[in-house]
Amino acid sequence: MGLRRDLSYFDLMNIVIGAIVGSDIYIVPGITAGLIGPFAIVVWIVGGVVAMVLAMVFGYCAYYVPKVGRSYAYVSTAFNDFWGFVAGWSMCIAEIVALPVFAIVFASYLQYFVPLDGEAQFAVKTLFVVAFVAVNIRGVKAAGRLNDVLTLAKLTPLLLIILLGVGSLLIDPKRFGNYTPFAPFGLGSFGTVMVLVFWAYAGFELGSLPSSEVVDPKKNVPRALITGMAIVVFFYVLTNVAVFGVISSADLARSSVPLVLASTALLGTAGAVITGVGALASVSGTDETEVLGTARLIYAMSADGLLPKALSKVHPRFKTPYVAILLEGAMALALSLFTGISQLISFAVFNLGVCYLLVCLSLAVLKRSGEKGLPGQGLLPWAGALISVYLLYSTSLLDKVAGSVLVLLGVPVYLFFSKTSPRELEGRIVSEEEVFGRELQRQHAFLANFVRMARALRKRLARRPKA
Repeated sequence: MGLRRDLSYFDLMNIVIGAIVGSDIYIVPGITAGLIGPFAIVVWIVGGVVAMVLAMVFGYCAYYVPKVGRSYAYVSTAFNDFWGFVAGWSMCIAEIVALPVFAIVFASYLQYFVPLDGEAQFAVKTLFVVAFVAVNIRGVKAAGRLNDVLTLAKLTPLLLIILLGVGSLLIDPKRFGNYTPFAPFGLGSFGTVMVLVFWAYAGFELGSLPSSEVVDPKKNVPRALITGMAIVVFFYVLTNVAVFGVISSADLARSSVPLVLASTALLGTAGAVITGVGALASVSGTDETEVLGTARLIYAMSADGLLPKALSKVHPRFKTPYVAILLEGAMALALSLFTGISQLISFAVFNLGVCYLLVCLSLAVLKRSGEKGLPGQGLLPWAGALISVYLLYSTSLLDKVAGSVLVLLGVPVYLFFSKTSPRELEGRIVSEEEVFGRELQRQHAFLANFVRMARALRKRLARRPKA
């Protein structure tokens, strides 16, 4: 049973924006102010360029492989199912452990308006998760329309801060004094700040996940990824220009709600209320998009026999992968109740880096010379690979160890489910003939897969005609 194509280019662009703009922009400026001062603005620009490179890699891969499952589908097509599984497994870990962050942050922001005790926070987190699980089971069109509304709601306070903040700088040049000293603590924390900033930009990869439900995915997925990423870079950089211009770095560093602090300085209590509501919408929209995208990744891996087959079940009425969505909701709620934000984010960053690296190497294999409208596709895979390695390097030792353990835990999962017979997969999203062909080609000797991957990459690059 196939998925319904109900998402337009505009819907998908908003999904990209919605997946990126979350709670991060509302908290990261304060943290970076205490680490590197106004120089954080430069890091936001660099982070935007880095994220745009990776977004273009995902967009180009979606052009060549317009299938559901995205990172998993790209890497499987370029190499084999094992490396596709590693990419998909890594992204699943990153996205699922990130889901509870939004429930936790939503409850925290809500306390700006309504005091919440322990039981009330539990109830808010539960209702938050249940609401977005229900919307996504109801249908991708409903989820897409809801995300359109939430995207506009989350960008409105940022636009207000940009217009009033930059305007106040032009009217009162004395505010430029807040930019000095520009790097009061030196640049020793550049790597740490880069990881934080990139985390705020992460999420673009989810925009390509529901492409089997997008009208004309080969055209619209790359366009939506690149356009959505450009809009986010614009808002993020100018928001930080405004915030650091209106409030001193010292005051920003002491605040857990830096954008509320800036909007209060610009508009008083009304500004604080608008920004607080925008933060709630921002967190809600990003969580809704995470559920929408990650469920499609789990669905695709299950449909190919690499995860339990129940996860690829499609709702008979709503045509959505409801079992995968329910699993996400259960895990998100459990983690939001028992785990803190810092631990969740530290795991997610490392696993995203693993996934990005594999996708970038895949584009080097998938790309074809002579394709129009795909500028820089010869350079992008290698630039993206270097960026991915830098992100992995910039994480802490604990991130590296914990992330590696989680990735390695996927190996026995792959070994078990890769033995699934074609008959067991009959009647699901792919045809029996296609499943049988994949089963014959599947590589079981996973320890030799790295050599096969390198050999495949070398051979395909050697066969490629010069442009």
